[in-house]
This record gives sequence, C-alpha cells and structure tokens, in this order.
Amino acid sequence: MAPTQKELAKLAGVSAGTVSNVVNGVPGVSEAARQRVLAAIRELNYQPNLIARSLRTNRTHTLGIVVPDITVPFYPHIIRGAESAAREAGYFLMVLDSENDQEREGAMLELLRSQRSEGTLLVAAGGHGWTKEQATAVTAQAPLVCLDRLPEGLAVDSVCVDDARAAAMAVSHLVERGHREIAVITGPPTLRNEQARLRGYRTAMQHHGLQVRERLVWQAGFQQGEIARVCQEGLLGSRERPTAIFATNGVTGLGMLKALYALGLETPRDVAVVCFDELNGEDFFRPGITTIVQPATDIGARAVQVLLRRIRNSGEAPLPLETVRLPATLVVRESSSEPHAERGTARPRSKKRG
Repeated sequence: MAPTQKELAKLAGVSAGTVSNVVNGVPGVSEAARQRVLAAIRELNYQPNLIARSLRTNRTHTLGIVVPDITVPFYPHIIRGAESAAREAGYFLMVLDSENDQEREGAMLELLRSQRSEGTLLVAAGGHGWTKEQATAVTAQAPLVCLDRLPEGLAVDSVCVDDARAAAMAVSHLVERGHREIAVITGPPTLRNEQARLRGYRTAMQHHGLQVRERLVWQAGFQQGEIARVCQEGLLGSRERPTAIFATNGVTGLGMLKALYALGLETPRDVAVVCFDELNGEDFFRPGITTIVQPATDIGARAVQVLLRRIRNSGEAPLPLETVRLPATLVVRESSSEPHAERGTARPRSKKRG
C-alpha cells in the first residue's frame, strides 16, 4: 500500500500540515523541517497523486525544459542542474527536444502548456527571430526563462554566461600566443548571445591594436553542411589563410574541425583553434582543444531558481526582468599553440581496447 502523508509526518516528526506544505511547495516551512520531510519521502518512496493534487490546488508542480539537441554534451549538464534544483523545490522536470527546429519548438511549448506546466526553461532553436505576436503568445501562457541561447524579439528572464567577456578572453589568448590573422565563425545572428560573442571578438582585436578583417568574420548556422561550406570557402577562397579560428559555440566548433580535417589541415600545425563550449571532453581529441567552458550545471540550477521566483510572484506586482550572467573559464590545451607550431593533428582518438 502506498504511504500516506500521515505516515510521512510520523516518520519526519512533524505535523501532517507541514508535510502537506512541503509536498505542495507552500513557503513558510523551516529548512530543518523541510529536509526531514524530504528524507521521509525518499525513505518511504512516497509518490503524490499529481492528478488529484493539481485538480485540488490548480497547480501541477511540474516544469518543462526545451533544448535544441539533447545529443550535444552541453545540454545534459544543463538538464542535470535544472532537474536537481527542481527536485529540491518539490517540482518535476519534463525534458523535450526541439531538434533545432523552430516550428517543432513552438509545438513543444504548446505541449507543455497543454500539460499545465507551471513554467518553462528554453534553450532556443536559433532559427528566425521571434515576432511580437509569437513572443506575446508564449509569455502570456506561463513564466519562461531563456538560458544559453537568447533569441531576438523575446523579452524574458535569462541565464547564461557573460558572452562578450568570455569571447574576448578567448581571442586575447590567441593574440597572446602570437596570432594576428584570427578568423571567427559564429552561429545564427538572430541569437543575442552569438551577437555578444562576435562583439567580444571585435573588442579583443581592437584592444590589442589589430584590424578586424571582415573576410575573417564567417557566419554560419547550426547545420553541419552549412558550417563546412563556410569554413571551406574561408580557408580555400582567401589569399591568406588565418593562423587561428575562434568558434563561438560547440556545434559550430565541431563542424569547423570536421571541415579542417576534410581539407587535410591539422590543428595546431596549420590552424590554431579555440572553441566556445566543450566538444566531447578533453580525452576525445589529441591534441586537446582549447575551450571556453560554461558552468552548465550552474546555469540550469540558476534558471530554475529564477523561474520559481517568477512563478511564486504570480498575481503580484510584476518583477523586473532578471538577467543572470555567470563567469566562464578558459581551459588552455594544445590546439591554441603559437603559429605554425609542429604538432600532431587533433583528430578523434580511437577507443582503447582491453
């Protein structure tokens, strides 16, 4: 037989009302009492009747997160941080994949609305910017927080790193390694974080007294074919090949490396590389790829905190938009060596046998 809230109360040494408040996310319970109730829930494997509770309270205690590609290693870390924070607050997290398709993304947001999710975290697909009508329709349904990718036309709470500062740090590192002809390849310009990273590139170049050559500013999307085409045109169609490339996101960075290999080039021997976001971990590439590492788990957790504040403020005077910007870290590996350094290629290693 499933345990009751009275049994939870007895095990936790609190009143049944306190158990109800914890289960339903009602504020005012002391942290010590809340932790005892949560421990009792875990010990007795208590599963609340969500349907009955939602009908009674008009609350579902569910949140949703929509990511553009769950196979990209960055996003499971975000999801883990978000799920942990949601669970700690007594919420369940539903995870959906938009497959980098804006139309599917809209369908996913509508699905969460139909399932009465109390709030949504969104990593945007990054296609076209949002129209005023689309933005109004989405934000009128339930609180929404954007993280990592910030689409144009959508004014909501957001959590990401300080993109411009992080990009400037990456480019400055290349300059300090002796590079002067530094190309940048970006994702869709409809994303504000991509705009900020490009701005950071320009700021760093100018800070070091280097001219920004527009022929070295390459714009791509998130499709591998498009990234390969842009890289091949930039590397083969230029009189002077850049000595270094900065990729403003992991998807673009991986596509850029594939293009380099297809052309028979090696990093860092032929072209040095710095990528915004880890690719598949430092053990996968040899030499390792220098990267700007985002605190993905923290981004997910902070986004849930921001979302829950918005949910709990429902019906009160509107809160100002919250923009949380976390610091990123530069992890230096072999791919950003000095120009023309003689090293091996950063191709994927074969798996160990044993």
